[in-house]
Amino acid sequence: MKTAFLLASVCLVAASHVQQPLHKPYDAALGQYEPLGTLDALSETAFAVLRHPAFGAHAVRVKRSDFCDGGVAAYTGYVDTGARHLFFYFFESRGAPDEDDVVLWMNGGPGCSSSMGLFMELGPCRVTSSNTTAYHPEAWNEKANVFFIDQPVNTGFSYAEYGEGVTRSEDAAKDIAAFLAIFFAHFPRFQGRAVHLAGESYAGRMVPVFASEIYDQNARLLRDGLTPINLTSIMLGNGQTDIFSMTLSFYDMTCTAASLPPVLPISTCVRIKQAVPRCEKMMREACVDRFDSISCEDAVAVCRAEIGFPYVATGGNPYDISKKCEGEYDDTMCYPLTKDIAAFLNLPSTRAALGVDPAVPSFASCNYDILNAFARADDALAPPFTTDYVAGLLERGVRVLVYAGSVDFICNWVGNAAWVEKLEWSGGEAYRGQEMRGWDVGGRAAGLTKGAEGLRFVSIYGGGHMAPYDRPKEALEMVKRWLADEPF
Repeated sequence: MKTAFLLASVCLVAASHVQQPLHKPYDAALGQYEPLGTLDALSETAFAVLRHPAFGAHAVRVKRSDFCDGGVAAYTGYVDTGARHLFFYFFESRGAPDEDDVVLWMNGGPGCSSSMGLFMELGPCRVTSSNTTAYHPEAWNEKANVFFIDQPVNTGFSYAEYGEGVTRSEDAAKDIAAFLAIFFAHFPRFQGRAVHLAGESYAGRMVPVFASEIYDQNARLLRDGLTPINLTSIMLGNGQTDIFSMTLSFYDMTCTAASLPPVLPISTCVRIKQAVPRCEKMMREACVDRFDSISCEDAVAVCRAEIGFPYVATGGNPYDISKKCEGEYDDTMCYPLTKDIAAFLNLPSTRAALGVDPAVPSFASCNYDILNAFARADDALAPPFTTDYVAGLLERGVRVLVYAGSVDFICNWVGNAAWVEKLEWSGGEAYRGQEMRGWDVGGRAAGLTKGAEGLRFVSIYGGGHMAPYDRPKEALEMVKRWLADEPF
């Protein structure tokens, strides 16, 4: 990270990308820096470019983009790092934007756009057809200022020049940490505000890594006389945080009544049950006790095939065991709505309103080249393990919420509850001493929960992989309680 005080400037970028200073350029030799100060100064037709002397390799382009929910201020832009450009949305809170916390949301994959989370799950509007949206009353910006970011590079509206990319979560984390530091430095009204990193699916791997980078970056910000980011918590939804626990839990979800009555034949379940202890031993020896890339990859592949494939072969929805897959998985990901979202985002009028760079080709919900690149790099398998990042955050007072819809298969509640239970940290004994109990919303049972010392697990009854999509009311209530640090 460059910390030399370089030229800091704020300029406008029109569609041609020609930069024009908003005011007189600063003196690089003197290291002068002045924040833009207010989001009200932003234009709807041109980007403001935000720079910061402590982050010479990064810049942030941002503009007003009043769409989706006309009742709140909305912004879009790019995080520029050399030839890499990450797209983001930002919606101010419907409640008290000058007081409410900040949430940064990301979807998983890796390589799946956070536009899915925005327009399908928890954003201020939902796509209802290929060319329309509707107000979403259970949006998370009811009580928070919310970012949605397309990462890693080449996801969604993000793009790269010269084939640049990243293949490890630790590398992707640096751009996110720099982005938040630059944004908060330019808009002092958000400085010191509680910040929560949230995401689902593969974000269960990425969010703990990103949060750790932000926490460690704070020490550098303080050394440079800058305001640190008030990292308060992380929220992991149906996360792929511990692939080993998750692989073993496929048996519980399909052959026991963990959520619904068993969905596979007895003969199949007998075979799977015999594979579970063998797989636990294989994965521990090849991936944990002594990591060997080829042996670990083989062990996980064999075990996921043995324990998980029998359900996939039924044609069931891997994101919701209570349903069949709608359409072909490769076409709809079992949810035809994803095609409507992609069609909406590919409209020229939508791209123009958002300020999508002309260099970006057609929007795709997920980029499987990214998923494959991260897999080849053993991002989810090789040490350091994601659970160690989670433990490190807890030891430093960063709260951790692990939540899961009860009918998800692929990143299910049983596997998530298992790794949380086994987590090694100073509060582990206190957590394990608690009993799992029910929680409710409006007097109606909403799921199971337990927690201690800043760590909480929550299940959401009837929720699938995208729990805020299936159970928006319960998900919003969960988030409200978590942000306010209220009891469940």
